[in-house]
This record gives sequence, structure tokens and C-alpha cells, in this order.
Amino acid sequence: MSTTHVKVPYFDLAAQIRSVRPELDAAIARTLDNCSFCLGPDVVAFERDFAAFCGAAHAVGFNSGTSALHVALLLLGVGPGDEVITTPFTFVATSWAISYVGATPVYVDIDDATCNLDPGRIERAITPRTKAIMPVHLYGQPCDLDAIGAIAKKHGIPLVEDAAQAHGALWRGRPVGTFGAVSGFSFYPGKNLGACGEAGALVMTDAALAERARSLREHGARVRYYHDEIGYNYRMEGIQGAVLGVKLKHLAAWTAARRRIARRYTELLRGTPLKLQTELPGSESAWHLFVARHPRRDDLKAHLETNGVGAALHYPV
Repeated sequence: MSTTHVKVPYFDLAAQIRSVRPELDAAIARTLDNCSFCLGPDVVAFERDFAAFCGAAHAVGFNSGTSALHVALLLLGVGPGDEVITTPFTFVATSWAISYVGATPVYVDIDDATCNLDPGRIERAITPRTKAIMPVHLYGQPCDLDAIGAIAKKHGIPLVEDAAQAHGALWRGRPVGTFGAVSGFSFYPGKNLGACGEAGALVMTDAALAERARSLREHGARVRYYHDEIGYNYRMEGIQGAVLGVKLKHLAAWTAARRRIARRYTELLRGTPLKLQTELPGSESAWHLFVARHPRRDDLKAHLETNGVGAALHYPV
């Protein structure tokens, strides 16, 4: 690894925290004072505000995005012997969630320009065992939700959006995460909206699904100590709710800044050998990452690092 001083870090989480540190300190102190460490008022407030941000009726907080996706599939009755169509080009948690319920991930290849699930290949992968389609808005770039949604509707298959990297991304002016029956978000610290630890959420319009999601995250209990079904210890921590509540207030401004920077990069890199991820007409990426492909990838990464520019392989396999 290069020992060159990094002038432009790959991601500077410390700088983001410094920008809102007084607000974070006050929010965390409030949680410490009221001792609401598992769920509690800060989580409830964040769920309300995140649902409003997404334009959804309900948001349910979890201890991770992986847990949220797991519960999303349980809510839709996906189980052993079933199949879920998804993309092979995503973080492994997408596939783990499918595997956790005993179903089989069925991988459909990506569109070369967008790096997202190719709608033109989905129908040939549908079988009588297909119980859900799970597109991933990779790097914050919305999938073609018109085409994928039409296929799901035609075949009566629920859509589960993996929006783990796409907080604030828009499809035809509407936030992603509101097109599926239920959609999952991650608040891993490196995400555009990140906790100070692990956290995630589901958003949905159906009140009954939201109620069951809350039960499943708390050991299957709707009322304390009365466990109606097998559930999980998937509760969001109160401190994470407090932190996310602070950061959510700044997310729109942070996303606007990402878009300005991405536009500038795109302008400057036009005409170079780099192949950039394409934004579809009608979409607005959240630009979780700015990704470029090059035939001499490793050499380019080394060159950037030598010149103090942080870079990473995403994903290396």
C-alpha cells in the first residue's frame, strides 16, 4: 500500500461528524439522560421523520440493513423452496437476506451502463417459485423502476427495493424505496445517512406490515412478554435513532453537494477512457459512490493513491 499522504480521502467520515458534532453531542446526551437505549423516543421520532423524508406512510427501525431485508421477505411470506430474483452485483447482504428465509437467490445479469438489474432479462428468470423481485439501487443509482415495476405487476410478484445505498435518490421525482411493497435501507456509518454504528430501516405503506415488522424485530412480541411468533432481536438502539435524527436534517443538503460534485466529475472526465455509471432519464442518483471503470483498473488505482487521491475497488470480486 502506498504511504503517500492522502490529500483527497476516499471518504472522510470524521469531517462529516465534525460538521454536526454539537448537535450529535446534545442528542446522545439526551439519550443517556433518559436511558432509552433500545428503541425509545428518539427511534420513534426518527422513524416518523424518515418516513416523511421518503414519502412513505411507515418506517420501522432495525439494528442493521441486513436485518431489515430479512424481515422484509418474512413479511411477504417468502420461505423455503421459493426464489427471489435479484442482482449478483451488490453487497452480499442482499443474498444473505434471501438465504436467511430459506429461499434461493436467482441472479439476473446487470445492464452494462447502469450496473443495475437489467429489466430485459428478468422475465425469462421468472418461474412458479418466484415470490419476489429485489432490485438494488447500486451506488445510489435508481433502477429502471418503470420497467421492473411493470414486470412485477404483470406477474403479480411483490417488489422489494434494496435501497441500502440510495437514501434520497429519486425516480421521476419520487424517492426510491416507495415503489415496492416494502423496501430496506442501511445506515451503516459509511452510507449517505449513517449511524454511529449499525442500523437499518424498512419503509412501507401498509399499516399491517409495519405492525408485524415491529413485532418481528422484538422477539415476535406486539405486547411485552407476549410472543405471538418466532421473532428476532433486531431492535434499533436509542443512540442510533438520536444520531440519525440529527443527520437526517442535513441529508438533503449533503445529497445536493454530492450531485454538484458528481456533475463536475462527469464534465471533467468526458472524453477519457473511463466508463462511468449512467443515470437513466428521469432518475436522480444519491451518488453514494462515484464509480468508474478502466481497462487498467489496478494501475489507475495505484496512480491515484500515489498522487494522494483515495480510491477503492468496489466490488473487488
